[in-house]
Amino acid sequence: MDTAQKFENHLKELLTFCSKSPVLIDLEKVELAGRNAFNILGNTAWESGDPIILHSINVAKIVANEIGIGTDSIIAALLHNIFESTNDKDEQIEALLKQYGEQVSSLLDGLFKINSIDTVSISVHSENFRRLLLTLSGDLRVVLIKIADRLVDMQNLEGLPVELQEKYAKESSYLYAPLAHRLGIYNVKTELEDLSLRYLRPKDFNRIVKKLEETTEERKNFVTEFVKPIETKLKAKHFNFEMKARTKSIHSIWNKMKKSKVSFEEVYDLFAIRVIVNSKIEDEKSDCWQVFSIVTEEYQTNTERMRDWISIPKSNGYESLHTTVMGPQGKWVEVQIRTQRMDDIAEKGMAAHWKYKGGKGSGELDLWLASIREALENPESDGNELIEEFKTNIYDDEIFVFTPKGDLRKLRAGSTILDFAYDIHSGLGDTCVGGKVNQRKVGIKYKLKNGDQVSIETSNNQKPKLDWLDFVVTTKAKSRIKSSLNEEKKREAVEGKDIVKRKFKNWKIDYTDEVIRILLSNLKLKTAQDLYSKIAKGEIEALHLKNIIKGQEENENKAKEVLGELLPKKELETLAFDSSNEFLVIDKNLTNINYKLAQCCNPIFGDKIFGFITIREGIKIHRESCPNAKQMRQRYPYRFIKTRWINTKQLASFQATIHMSGNDRLGMVGDISYIIAKDVGVQMRSINIDSKNGDFEGALRVFVNNIEHLDFLMHKLKNIKGILHVSRGVF
Repeated sequence: MDTAQKFENHLKELLTFCSKSPVLIDLEKVELAGRNAFNILGNTAWESGDPIILHSINVAKIVANEIGIGTDSIIAALLHNIFESTNDKDEQIEALLKQYGEQVSSLLDGLFKINSIDTVSISVHSENFRRLLLTLSGDLRVVLIKIADRLVDMQNLEGLPVELQEKYAKESSYLYAPLAHRLGIYNVKTELEDLSLRYLRPKDFNRIVKKLEETTEERKNFVTEFVKPIETKLKAKHFNFEMKARTKSIHSIWNKMKKSKVSFEEVYDLFAIRVIVNSKIEDEKSDCWQVFSIVTEEYQTNTERMRDWISIPKSNGYESLHTTVMGPQGKWVEVQIRTQRMDDIAEKGMAAHWKYKGGKGSGELDLWLASIREALENPESDGNELIEEFKTNIYDDEIFVFTPKGDLRKLRAGSTILDFAYDIHSGLGDTCVGGKVNQRKVGIKYKLKNGDQVSIETSNNQKPKLDWLDFVVTTKAKSRIKSSLNEEKKREAVEGKDIVKRKFKNWKIDYTDEVIRILLSNLKLKTAQDLYSKIAKGEIEALHLKNIIKGQEENENKAKEVLGELLPKKELETLAFDSSNEFLVIDKNLTNINYKLAQCCNPIFGDKIFGFITIREGIKIHRESCPNAKQMRQRYPYRFIKTRWINTKQLASFQATIHMSGNDRLGMVGDISYIIAKDVGVQMRSINIDSKNGDFEGALRVFVNNIEHLDFLMHKLKNIKGILHVSRGVF
C-alpha cells in the first residue's frame, strides 16, 4: 500500500475519532488541514523510512481520541511537521498559517521551539532541559500535543539504534509520562510508561507480558465470580451502572514487584474492578457512597487501603472512591467506584474537564505550571534539583489546609508553616517567624496535616536564612528563599565593596581587578561578591586584605602599625618595643599592663612566645608551641606580634600544668606533695590522681618562677619511685 492510500485510511479514522470527541470538532477544517499537510509533505520520510505525514496524522488521532482538546489543536498536530518538507514550499506554508489563524500559529510556534531544542540529546544537566520545561510550562495545548507526539515516537522505536531507544525511553519516563499523569491523561501515561519499560528493562517487560498471557483465563473466571453478587444488588437498587475489570499496567506491576520485593504471583492487586454509575451531578457523591456500602457489605474491606478522592479530588481533577476487599478464594481486589463524569475525566483528562466546565481549562493546572516556570526562572536552581522537584510535585500526595478565613489551600505532603506562608505570599514567607495551627502556637518547621487551620505570625526583623532550605518542601518556597538569600548577599556585597574601596584609599593601594583576583586566590573564594559579602559580615577583616597584598612578612615587622589599626592610642603608648627589631618586650611581672597570658597554653618566663592582638582583650601572650597557634596564624597572620621576655630582678609567678603517669603505690601522693612543698619551694594549686588496675595518671597545677624552675621540678618528679612519665601540659 502506497503512502497516499495509507494517508486516506488514517485520515478517515481520524475523522471518525473527531466525530466522537467530547468537544465539538469542525470536521471540514480538520480534513482540509490533513490534505494541506499531505500536499506539502508528500512522500517525505524520516531517516527510518517512515513517511512524515503518517507520523503527523497519528499524533492528531491521539489528540482527538485520547485527549480531545479542540479543532485548533488537531489542526496543529496535523501541521506540526510541515517544516520538515524537503521541497521549497515556504510561501505555501506561510499562506497556510495565515489561513488557520493566530491560535494555530501560536501552537505551531510552541511545538517548533520544543523540537528545535533537540530533545533526543537532552540531559537534566543541560540548559536545554531548562528551556524544554519552560516551553512546556506555557500553553497547555502545546504540552498535550507534544505528549501525543512523544507517544507516537515511542510506538515507532523498534528498529532504531539501542542508544536512541534508551534516550527516548528515559526522557519519556522522567518527563512525558509524569506530565501525562499530572494532566490526567492516564491512557497515554500508561502506554508511555509501558513502552519506556519495554526498552529500558526488556527482560522484565517480556517476563510480565508472558505471565499476564498465562493467567488471562484465570483472571476472567475470577472477575465473573466476583462481580455477580454486586451486580445483583446494584440492579435491585435500580442503579444505572457499568462494571469492568482493568488489569494493572505492565509498568505498575513491575513497579509493585520492585518496591515490595515480591514476585508476580504475590502482587495481590493485579487488577481492579471498576463500578461506573450514571448519576446526576447533585447525586454523585451519595450514589458512590451507596455503591461503596453495597460492595463492603458483600466483601470484607481493608480499611488501611481506603482512598477518598471524591470528598477532596486530586489536584489534576481525579475523582474516585478506592477500596480493597477480600474476594473469592481469599484474594484481595481493588474496587474503584466513580460516576460516568468522573470516569471521563480520569480517561480523557483535560478534554473531559473542558466538556464538563463549559470549555474552560483547569485553573489548578495553570497554577502548577506557573510554579514550575517560577522555579525554572530562578538562576540559583540546577537541573538535578529541578527534575527531583518536578517529579515529586507530580507524584507525591497533597494536603489541604485552611486559612483563618476558611479558604482552602493545597500543598505538598510534608509542607511546613513556612511553606504555607510562601504559598500565600513571598513577603509573608520572608518575614515568617511561626504561626498558629488550630489556635496552637507552632514554629516555622511545624509540619502541617490535612484539615489544619493555619495563621502566620511575622516580624519585620525576620529575613530568610540558609537553613530554611533544609526543611521547606515546596518549589515556590525553595525558589523564593534562594532568591532572597541572593538579594541579601548582593546588598552585603555592595556594603563590603564600599569598605574595601575606603580602606584601600587609606592604605594607598590601587583598587584593580588584578588585586581582587590575588585576594580571591589567596582566600580560596570563587567570586568578588563572596569576598565583599564576607567583609560586610565581619567574617574577613579588611586588614587581612592589606596583609595579603603587602606581604605577610612586612606586616609582621611593622607591629606598631598593626597595633595602631586595632588598639586605642592610649593603650598603644604604654607598650614597650625593642626599637632594633620591633619586638614587643614584656616583663616577668604582668601586673597592671595591657597584655595577658593565654590560658590555652599558659606561657612561662623563658618560653618562646608570640603576642596575638585581640579586639576586646588587648594582647595575649602564647607559647610558640600553643596548639591553637597554627589555626590562628592561618586565619589572622597580621595579628601576630614578635614578642620576647625581658629579664628583671623581680620574682614572678606563672601557672603551669604537669602531667604524670606510672605504677600506683601506697604513699605516691605524699611523695609528690613533699617534693613540691619542701624540696623546690613550688606553690601547688591543685593535684588530681586517677588510679586504675595498678596504674595511675595525674595532673598537677603549680606556680613557678620561670621555665628553669619548671624543668627542675619535673626532673625531681621523675625520680619518684613508680613515676614513669612526666610532661608539661598545654593548660
